[in-house]
Amino acid sequence: MNQTPGPFALALIATLLLAAAPAQAHHSFPAQYDATKTVTLNGKVTRVEWTNPHIFIYVDVADASTGVVVNWALELGGPNTLLRLGWKRDSLKNGDVITVDGSLARDGSHLANAKTIKLDATGQQMLSGSSGPP
Repeated sequence: MNQTPGPFALALIATLLLAAAPAQAHHSFPAQYDATKTVTLNGKVTRVEWTNPHIFIYVDVADASTGVVVNWALELGGPNTLLRLGWKRDSLKNGDVITVDGSLARDGSHLANAKTIKLDATGQQMLSGSSGPP
């Protein structure tokens, strides 16, 4: 008796495997960030990555006590979420000075999930589309 799967079964298995790949790459907020450990960062934007599934901005922040500059990675919502909140691809540019409120990464790295972003030059405050708690 032949036990090899038919073409339909193989197609179904392939579809399920492909559908699972993006889900593995995505993470939940509580798995990576601690909502009880908030941070306010002020610094200069060095890079903006407008990509799926989340936009990342990188900011040079000087440590208040030592003056040492550290480049922080800040995770925002996805492109569609930010577009619905009024963002444009050029809302933040390299060199913009911003103040960010967010939640620190659980692993202690220089990574945070941004909640709000304020452009220091204009005072404009923008929501980040964060997946964290309100």
